[in-house]
Amino acid sequence: MKAKNSWPVWSVLVLAFTFSSLSAAQTQGGENEDSRWFTVDSLNTGLGEAPEEAVRVTPRESMRSFLDLTEQEEYEEAAHMLNLSELSDDEQREQGQELARQLAEIFQRGERISVDNLSGREDAVIEDPAGQNPRVGETRRNIELASLRADGETYDIRLARYRVGDDDPVWLIMPISVSYIPMLYEQFGPSMLEQYIPERLQSSFGLLRLWEWVAIPVFLLFVSIVGWGIHRLFGVMSNWLPAGAFRMFAGQIGMPAALIVISLFTQMLLDYVVSFSAVATTTFRVLLIGIFAWCAGTIALRFVDTLMLRMTRRLVGEIDDTKPKDDRKLLTSLYALRRIIILVTVTGVSVYILGQIQIFESMGLSILASASVLAVLVGVAGQAVLGNIVASFQLSFAKPIRIGDLVIFEDQWCYVEGIFYTYIRLRTWDERRLIVPVTYFTSKPFQNLSVKSIKMYRYVELTLHLSADIELIRDKFVAFAKEEDDVIEHHKLLCYVTAQTDTAQTVTCYLMTSDPMAGWTAEMHVREKLMAFIRDNHPEWWPREVMVISHQDVARGAKVKRSAEVGNSEGKASE
Repeated sequence: MKAKNSWPVWSVLVLAFTFSSLSAAQTQGGENEDSRWFTVDSLNTGLGEAPEEAVRVTPRESMRSFLDLTEQEEYEEAAHMLNLSELSDDEQREQGQELARQLAEIFQRGERISVDNLSGREDAVIEDPAGQNPRVGETRRNIELASLRADGETYDIRLARYRVGDDDPVWLIMPISVSYIPMLYEQFGPSMLEQYIPERLQSSFGLLRLWEWVAIPVFLLFVSIVGWGIHRLFGVMSNWLPAGAFRMFAGQIGMPAALIVISLFTQMLLDYVVSFSAVATTTFRVLLIGIFAWCAGTIALRFVDTLMLRMTRRLVGEIDDTKPKDDRKLLTSLYALRRIIILVTVTGVSVYILGQIQIFESMGLSILASASVLAVLVGVAGQAVLGNIVASFQLSFAKPIRIGDLVIFEDQWCYVEGIFYTYIRLRTWDERRLIVPVTYFTSKPFQNLSVKSIKMYRYVELTLHLSADIELIRDKFVAFAKEEDDVIEHHKLLCYVTAQTDTAQTVTCYLMTSDPMAGWTAEMHVREKLMAFIRDNHPEWWPREVMVISHQDVARGAKVKRSAEVGNSEGKASE
């Protein structure tokens, strides 16, 4: 009885096992069709049969057909490239061609579609000959055509692959993207001014419409006039400020501030007044972002320069090693901050512009290959420049030298006046300027006379006769040294005989000075006073040469000479 009642259960289990085995075999033997297209019951039934001009087999052919049809203003045929399944049949007939026209305008003004970059395969398989893309060989059933921003939100226009029953799959604009078209058209559609442009000027000529070839120069001229007026206004306002660093700062930022106002004004015109084609709009936006970033960085640099100027003036004139060490450190850090602002500004603007023009994609290079090529080119062509830049940052942060330090570089006394990207500016004692590459400076030994203390020993060296009175010279040296204001620590005044020859002795006098340059002056004064004392009171102390005329005794030689003279005179008399 139980056996007879259990046979239906076994039959169900056998059928389930068989079905699961077949499903597993299908999954292992080929790709699931759902990953290659979207299966739908119907497509655009309200539009009727698709025309022959509407080729929808691949993403490239589908978008090429759409652009060709809309350029010929055949919007009813172009509507077959849209998936209007969210609309009823009547709405498809009524709104289809208008939606196609609006989408064409969005592509024309918002983001121009590059058909050649789309896949030419029916399954849109990702192809990468370089093998850098991890998704290479993957089949896609939808791809992104454009990503546009409107009202602070991002909206994607995507192309998807659909199949009805046993028909061939086709590529159409997805329904969710179709729903975005009216809103994006409000953002990127024609402006109010275009209502007054004649129809004959609406046709395209090259990348732009005919009216845009005239309107863009006029637009630029108008913006330039506004910018000139703003620059003049900044100049007048800067004259109202009291004389000083801030007045100079206001005068220096006139041009970048005017450019910032121009960029914001131009952006407002592009958003609310006039709308150009995608090529012109994208170019304008990239330039405006670049100008805005460059001007903001320039104003920041001018602000740092103003701080540096005020600090230098507060330190009374030119910076040198007699000023407080903390002030010199701060000035050095400001120079480093200036270079950081420049580097960040240039890098940020360059990255943004390269991202906008998609240089790597247009060249067909992968990111890794591009980075490798650029690294090699930069390494070879810019090795010296990059080395100087890295060395300048190293000097600014490690601070083996500071702005205002007194250094002896290649036997020249110099003050460090500035540390820049690729060079160091040194001011010599005679007001000359040495421009030294940073890497050259760091590769050479130099003396930093200000690294610990600006005090410095100086010495006066005199060469005198052996008969000179050292005690008297020592007393005079101490007296003269104490008269100098720049000589400090009088208990360290020293005077000794440091060398001797057969006819002279070297007397060296040491004195401690407040700073190297003042010490040089004090050394000169003490030397002059000692020389004047010896010249006026003891000229016999000057060293003198001894010349040997004869090895015979001087007295005997004189007597012989006189006898000879007497003999000669007597001989002449007898004659």
